[in-house]
Amino acid sequence: MTQQQYNQLFAFLWNIANDVLVQAFEKGKYKEIIMPMLVLRRLDILLEPTKIQVMQVKEMHDKNNMPEESKAKLLMSASHLPYYNTSPFTMKSLKGENNNTRLLQNFLAYLNGFSADVQDIINKFDLPHHAQKLSEVNRLGAIIEKFTDERINLGINPVLDDEGQEILPALDNHAMGTLFEELLRKFNEENNVTEAGEHFTPRDYVNLLADLAVIPIADNLNKGTYEIYDGACGTGGILSIASDRIKAIGDERGLSIRTFLYGQEIQPDTFATCKADLMLSQQIENFDYTHNGEHRNRIAFGSTISEDGHKDKLFDFCISNPPFGTPWKRDLERWGLKETEKKSISDIRFKPTVDDTLWDFVPGIGDPQMLFLANNVSRMKQGTPLGTRIVEVHNGSSLFTGNAGGGESNLRRFIIENDMLEAIVAMPENSFYNTGIGTFIWIVTNRKEPRRKGKVQLIDATKISSPLRKNLGNKNCETGPEQRREILKLLTDFQETEQSKIFPNEEFGYWQITVTRPNPENPKKPIKDTEQVPLLYPSGIDGFMAKEVLPYTPDAKVDHKKTVIGYELSFTKYFYKPVQLRPIEEITADIRAIESRCEGMLDLILND
Repeated sequence: MTQQQYNQLFAFLWNIANDVLVQAFEKGKYKEIIMPMLVLRRLDILLEPTKIQVMQVKEMHDKNNMPEESKAKLLMSASHLPYYNTSPFTMKSLKGENNNTRLLQNFLAYLNGFSADVQDIINKFDLPHHAQKLSEVNRLGAIIEKFTDERINLGINPVLDDEGQEILPALDNHAMGTLFEELLRKFNEENNVTEAGEHFTPRDYVNLLADLAVIPIADNLNKGTYEIYDGACGTGGILSIASDRIKAIGDERGLSIRTFLYGQEIQPDTFATCKADLMLSQQIENFDYTHNGEHRNRIAFGSTISEDGHKDKLFDFCISNPPFGTPWKRDLERWGLKETEKKSISDIRFKPTVDDTLWDFVPGIGDPQMLFLANNVSRMKQGTPLGTRIVEVHNGSSLFTGNAGGGESNLRRFIIENDMLEAIVAMPENSFYNTGIGTFIWIVTNRKEPRRKGKVQLIDATKISSPLRKNLGNKNCETGPEQRREILKLLTDFQETEQSKIFPNEEFGYWQITVTRPNPENPKKPIKDTEQVPLLYPSGIDGFMAKEVLPYTPDAKVDHKKTVIGYELSFTKYFYKPVQLRPIEEITADIRAIESRCEGMLDLILND
């Protein structure tokens, strides 16, 4: 699909709202109708060629009183898809009905005819309710007409004429994801809704995440199965693109590689879209299956933090863009806890015991992103050659938020002291649709290559981007193929450059010490100060006291019982370039030029 064809399709879908829903629904409701209808029509198109066969199998099954448990398998074999519809209707056949009451009945029968996975999608979209509302304002037929218009193709195969020539191009899953995301962004933008972009990641950014996860270890991939996980999977773009990367490498090297995709999503509409997208990819194994007698759903619905949909499951790749800067109070409520009872959290993902040491990774209540990182760390495989690679997007606060001994600092400490932090990449501002802030990509692994042992690489990619011709919300730049190659080269070269800095793990650690000295005004409550002493400070705490404190306050002492280790990272410290001051000669020349231009003006003003 060319960019022009994509633009035409986008414009057609966007205008459906203006053509059909205007004056019948509030603008804020448009996306609740357009988005599920878009997904429904995409599912419907793939069922059209096998509709007769599916109905024949259903008739045979019902006529012969065959076991119900065999029904789904037989019907999926007939549809050649991981889903089916046993109603007598298709969306095209529905559009010929002129009686509004009968149309609604038939449309609901059509929805009820889908298999269980699609029923889940339909219900998450609340589509039966929206159909009722459309019928009440006599718009159901009109919207079906629009989505079955022969001028558009929402299927994964091109539309051909009788001679086999392409009339309309295919809409592959990546383009479908982009289409969905752009429509959602524009609907939200039109209605001043600020969460546009909260549930998805721009495709250029997704491609970079997949590259950072897979390409550095491409030589270590072998034939077999790899499991990919995204605990904030949105519409599933990260999962599908990472899967494509791994499979492409396998194809290039003649390796038989399969990928199983796992995810979790809390928003009903994006969960439904993700599940539908994977179905359309015909990845039947990515849905319900039996695991040691347990029925498991690979795309789980609910909050990853408090409703773990993949309990105790480990993965080869964990790639996520989790929400940040939003409170997670509701998760505490789901645990039956109050905000003041954070310390009572017992989930071992966030409070693991390692080597008889209890770690507390629970962060402040205002930001959940470090909980997602801790969740991914808990998913790491230990007994495989590849181990697990985590690639996760954060804002800047994850680098330094929290005091020594706090959840955020403890998680940084655990990752770094266990030599799992491979690199952090600072990305350009304005890379996302709904925010202009800069972001940072964490790369964590429990299988560092030998040259990286005991070291952390920081990469400044804030200037590596190409401008967009037209802003998309806040997004004014992108990370295209050339920029991805540049960032990957900085990572894989692993060399000191202006944009790449390499440090020992200890560089980011410090002792938080409590220094006390007598209080002459109150000898019973001594004066206390807190200091941070870098772990790499010469001669440690004693050296720090001897050089930085005792020369000025000889009676100061360290309360060693209160010493705590913390970790934080600062890109500004290592990459900040001060503005070059102008030479004094240049400044002097400017002053003399001003004096020359003003000569005589003061006398003139005073005389006046």
